[in-house]
Amino acid sequence: MLVPPMPGQKLGKCCLPLLENAFQVKVVAVDENLNVFYEDSVHFDRDLPEFGTQGGVHIHKDGLTVTSPVLMWVQALDIILEKMKALGFDFSQILALSGAGQQHGSIYWKAGASRALTSLSPALPLHQQLEACFSISDSPVWMDSSTTAQCRQLEAAMGGAQALSCLTGSRAYERFTGNQIAKIFQQNPEAYSLTERISLVSSFAASLFLGSYSPIDYSDGSGMNLLQIRDKVWSQACLGACAPQLAEKLGPPMPSPSVAGTISSYYVQRYGFHPGCKVVAFTGDNPASLAGMRLEEGDIVVSLGTSDTLFLWLQEPMPSLEGHIFCNPVDPQHYMALLCFKNGSLMRERIRDESASCSWSEFSKALQATEMGNGGNLGFYFDVMEITPEIVGRHRFNAENCEVSAFPRDVEIRALIEGQFMAKRIHAEGLGYRVTVFPLSVSLCLFSFIGHYSDGVRTYPTPA
Repeated sequence: MLVPPMPGQKLGKCCLPLLENAFQVKVVAVDENLNVFYEDSVHFDRDLPEFGTQGGVHIHKDGLTVTSPVLMWVQALDIILEKMKALGFDFSQILALSGAGQQHGSIYWKAGASRALTSLSPALPLHQQLEACFSISDSPVWMDSSTTAQCRQLEAAMGGAQALSCLTGSRAYERFTGNQIAKIFQQNPEAYSLTERISLVSSFAASLFLGSYSPIDYSDGSGMNLLQIRDKVWSQACLGACAPQLAEKLGPPMPSPSVAGTISSYYVQRYGFHPGCKVVAFTGDNPASLAGMRLEEGDIVVSLGTSDTLFLWLQEPMPSLEGHIFCNPVDPQHYMALLCFKNGSLMRERIRDESASCSWSEFSKALQATEMGNGGNLGFYFDVMEITPEIVGRHRFNAENCEVSAFPRDVEIRALIEGQFMAKRIHAEGLGYRVTVFPLSVSLCLFSFIGHYSDGVRTYPTPA
């Protein structure tokens, strides 16, 4: 956490971005010159142990269903705002707030929840007032891969996977929200019938600040298999293939750069926000990354996180059976391309624990002690069902191209890193990208950065 402003300290006007991902809620305050002067987070497993999550989620017995408690997210927001208030943060100086949420996750508001949102009492925290407002208490999230049957049904209804991709930007994916909604309708029709509104994680968070339902933005809505990415409207055929009355439950989408409204009076009275504070549309974490990196056409970015992603800016979409095309969060007339790899930081952490004594420092030393190319040894590591490609398990091959059951510790670590980055390049080039090879010194800096950052220390070592 950065040093917060002291009570009474004059800040000038500022903005408040928020981030909700699989394992934490994070808040960052920036001044009018975009300088960060406050930063804090609530870690779900550590700070809210009563919900019993691991990595912020519940992995069900089938190994495919993955959910997160909705009230955990709400209570995390309560905690982080109360901490800021206790430190004397001057909320009245915030001109606008926005945020990013993990993509694809869905929240199901029970009939009557809108009345609760509009009549919040400033005397009580949010989680106490909203605990009865959800028809589904545990929300499906992006790690869920239990909707294969619903994916096949949607593709069949739309004339095949490629036809669906051309319309919505992606073939049917298990984590995509439309297929999650279809599963809930089929397996829990009573809960679906009691639902008056369905939000994405991003629009859910915006709704909490607005005190009313926020529309889903175009960019995050592109990750649902429901939005026609060229026309920016819900596909009636896709909606009908997933569940009845779905258009009414989703509400119309809106452009990502839109102002959704002004902040709820609840926050004005409880925390001292200015009543004119604007709530700008929240979006998904991947579109927000593109916006925050200020990408231009031709740029390519690899983001290393719980899931690893590769994305770039496009003027003309070319949907295929691999990867995704989303509406651009900065310019609604353009698009972004995305490849997602589910086995990201959690996979790296497991290999760190197994082969480097739980130490990122030892992990980095082992990586730098082995030569590029790893002596011909290659590994692919998928502890959970991968997205690109659809595969699970650990697969190791020696220099003779024979599959082996294990590698020495140092070889294992380099096999993991090289295998992950080779896969990213291969799949990117399959979509027509042309990747420039970085110098060895830069790649070593990146690998060392992975270790130090994941260990909680923000250091940037000088390349060797």
